[in-house]
Amino acid sequence: MPGILRVLRAGPGATVQDGGRYHHRRHGVTPAGPMDWAAFRTANLALGNDPDRPAAVEIGLSGVEFLYEAAAPVGVALCGGGFSWLRDGSEVGPAARLVLRPGERLAARPTAGAFAYLAVAGGLDTPVELGSRATHTRSRMGGIEGRMLREGDVLPLLAEEARLGEARIAAPWLTRNAAPLRVVLGPQDDYFGDDALSAFFSEEFRLTTASDRMAYRLEGPEIAHKESFNIVSDGIAMGAIQIAGDKKPLVLMADHPPTGGYPKLGHVARADIGRLAQLRRGETCRFVRVSVEEARAALLALEGEIAATARYLHAPLRQSSTQDLPRHNRIDGVVDERSS
Repeated sequence: MPGILRVLRAGPGATVQDGGRYHHRRHGVTPAGPMDWAAFRTANLALGNDPDRPAAVEIGLSGVEFLYEAAAPVGVALCGGGFSWLRDGSEVGPAARLVLRPGERLAARPTAGAFAYLAVAGGLDTPVELGSRATHTRSRMGGIEGRMLREGDVLPLLAEEARLGEARIAAPWLTRNAAPLRVVLGPQDDYFGDDALSAFFSEEFRLTTASDRMAYRLEGPEIAHKESFNIVSDGIAMGAIQIAGDKKPLVLMADHPPTGGYPKLGHVARADIGRLAQLRRGETCRFVRVSVEEARAALLALEGEIAATARYLHAPLRQSSTQDLPRHNRIDGVVDERSS
């Protein structure tokens, strides 16, 4: 029988997410899904899962700790944000594929970045709503009762046993990169003059504390409108950069509403959404203008790299010592051949 992950500790920010709840925005339903889609896909692909469908745990800045309860080992993969992961108190690095054994504990400590992912071979067996297991807390949909994880929660698993060995994940796109975030202008960039666009692409912005899975609010130079800051509400996509009446950029993220009524200066290229998502409050970023063709080429290149995640799996994860052997049930002690 498949096992469970029992939540021993979980602060704000830990939720169950899959690739997202799509095809329902016309009904007012937000997609949700991972904040850093590249890290999420990497964790699933390291296990041989479909990159988007299996549900995994997204972990925020408060970290999390699980106890694995089952009769057999299970394969798990963890990556994203540069978090520090510990198995039964021993460091396993920021990104790895592990064989988790019954009774072992797995904990994540946020040492860098904002979001990390724990995927399980086969995925989590949480309820499906509108075709997805993704959690959207504002509508209380998906995951565990539509809320963040908390101590005592039980996550059933679909997998029955581990089929792959342990390995380090050394994918270059998981490393933090300070390069400017690429932005495609539009569809309402004509609401802003040359001075406003110049300020947006030449100055630095800082992520404020008024940021969450719905939107990242940035502090920096004012981005003034030519005239009005209201438009007829239209569709919103993740990465949309709205400028409301306060003249501050608001970048819509995974839990964005389906529509919005403020002018959108542009959109952060999907290839860079994960890098934006991994910013912590107080950290800074810059933007650079790119064409649609350049943004598309960057996305295709990144997707091609992620699809080849297997190239970035390096074994062994660590060198076993004689002290490790009893814990992994490989030996039961010393046997004196003279007494046998």
